[in-house]
Amino acid sequence: MYRLIIHSVCVAFVSASSQLAIAQSTTATFTIPDTGQINTYGNGREIEHPKSSETWYGQDGQYEINPPQYKDNNNGTVTDVVSGLIWQKKPDFVKRNQNDAEKYADKLELAGHNDWRLPSITELFSIADFRGNMKTRTPYINTEYFDFAYPNSDVGSSGSPGQRNMDGQYASSTRYLGMTMGRDKSAFGFNFADGRIKSYPLNATRYVRCVRGNPDYGNNNFKDNQDGTITDKATGLIWQTADSAKGMDWKDALAYAENLTLAGEDDWRLPSVKELQSIVDYSRAPDASEKSMRGPAIDPIFKLSTDESWCWSSTTHIENQFAYYVCFGQSFSARERRGKQINAHGAGAVRSDPKEGDPSRWPNGLGPQSDEIRIFNYVRCVRGGDVTQVGDTEDFDISQSNTNSTSSTRKDNTKPTSRENIRNQNARENRTTTKKVMNCPLLPLERVRHCLIQIAQAHAQLFS
Repeated sequence: MYRLIIHSVCVAFVSASSQLAIAQSTTATFTIPDTGQINTYGNGREIEHPKSSETWYGQDGQYEINPPQYKDNNNGTVTDVVSGLIWQKKPDFVKRNQNDAEKYADKLELAGHNDWRLPSITELFSIADFRGNMKTRTPYINTEYFDFAYPNSDVGSSGSPGQRNMDGQYASSTRYLGMTMGRDKSAFGFNFADGRIKSYPLNATRYVRCVRGNPDYGNNNFKDNQDGTITDKATGLIWQTADSAKGMDWKDALAYAENLTLAGEDDWRLPSVKELQSIVDYSRAPDASEKSMRGPAIDPIFKLSTDESWCWSSTTHIENQFAYYVCFGQSFSARERRGKQINAHGAGAVRSDPKEGDPSRWPNGLGPQSDEIRIFNYVRCVRGGDVTQVGDTEDFDISQSNTNSTSSTRKDNTKPTSRENIRNQNARENRTTTKKVMNCPLLPLERVRHCLIQIAQAHAQLFS
């Protein structure tokens, strides 16, 4: 009788609290999928998951939030279960300039629907998979669900030779408000071959993958909590109102976030690159042609130490072992034009910097557009959401996990990408060493529900 009563109470409370939590969660309209990154990295190499007392602790691979989950609809479309967006599964692999890309999307009829659109840059970024690596030809997209092809380096789409394998750029509907490279009207795109956002000249050609559904994705709803924090009601994330006030390298950025106590909370973290990009305001730019739109590419509700700030994310750019940052100011080149530093990629670009070192080692920048190397970028911390923190305890040794297991624990059922370290996937399987961080202000009953689930699980184990 005792077992039956306990079991019935647990089931009833879990069910009731789950229903209430689901009802409350409907206020969130903009759920950001996880980056997919599960391994951890130091300066130049992959490392075992750091412990909380160790350097490099708190990076993307140690936090999982909204794991990617896709559904192939078997009609040429794929549904992103997390974001609610429905995607064209296979593009036609024809490169188009901006105007032609927009026309193609407007005219597309697929799977019985004609309401397809060219995705915004935030929508396009949502399906990026940051296990990508150009060096191993691992695309920045889940190829179990989405068709992808690297450009032919011998013959391009126009029949002319010289296309680079790295030219896997896809168009978005988000046009830049200023000028890039000193002269170009441009529009943002994401490169699924090398994992970066930049703004491309309008006459440059890019691939097109169309989207439909969830018109609210990418629309923020900020509330100033008057305690040094800002809640985005659309995503459920809580942000630091002001940045770190000084630049720092990536190692110190991770430590700053993990040690921050603000508004009575100490569970702050360095945001993933997708979380950080979600607060970019592409209706603003420091060099916008229209004066009313001039300013950093972020809502004025936030405070910046400088209008030209770049902020670190917790995500590693695996192919070069740099770390990603988001440009809220202009994305500068080290080059100058008429005595003025060139805005190479536009405010709102996503690039990557060395994790530590002396920026003076790169006086001429890096890459084809001579990207400025700063290294000492600002930090804006985040908390909230249904976060799983992986391998967080001092007592847990990843090397003790079952190294004979080869199954992936990703909730999107994807296979490991090339060179992915299986021992870190096994660390995710060992949920006895994982703690749940339930701190979303929009879902106060999630804490209760989680505790009740743990009670029910313990009960099941005890009396099984």
